[in-house]
Amino acid sequence: MGKDEVTFTSTLDRFPASPLWGLHFLVPHDIAVKFATGKDRRVVCTINDLVTLHCAIMPNKDTWFVMLNKDVTRRLQCSVGDELRLVMYKDKSEYGMPMPEEFREMLDQDPDADRYFHKLTPGKQRSLLYIISKVKNTDSRIRKSLAIADHLTANKGNIDFRLLNEAFKEYNKMQ
Repeated sequence: MGKDEVTFTSTLDRFPASPLWGLHFLVPHDIAVKFATGKDRRVVCTINDLVTLHCAIMPNKDTWFVMLNKDVTRRLQCSVGDELRLVMYKDKSEYGMPMPEEFREMLDQDPDADRYFHKLTPGKQRSLLYIISKVKNTDSRIRKSLAIADHLTANKGNIDFRLLNEAFKEYNKMQ
């Protein structure tokens, strides 16, 4: 274990009656404050030695938590009430998650798309990187990268996710 890693256990839980907040695990206060510095709450968390996530520690009244989506809980084969083994460390990556190689290449080849991408807020940058990263197939990641680069350039850095999703469909037809 590295000197900046922290290992702990928590339980998968669900916020009651909330349409926005769902599956999550609590992070003990002493661990959360170690990693949450100002607005930077980005961490890398390995869960049950199976899934590694780039995520954020979120505050909620007197507690701290990390959200998990259904895909992650499906990969972990866990449900509400299950204990989770966690290893957490500060995310020191440039974007708060890895840059897909296909998109890095696209930005290297398109200076306008690169400029527009780097003018986006960190959250929008992460959203676009996540959209590309969640695809397992290299050709599909290339098509998504192309669509995003073209969308950013055509819209001068503004993102319209409805139009971007239409662009994904068009680029998928280019197989």
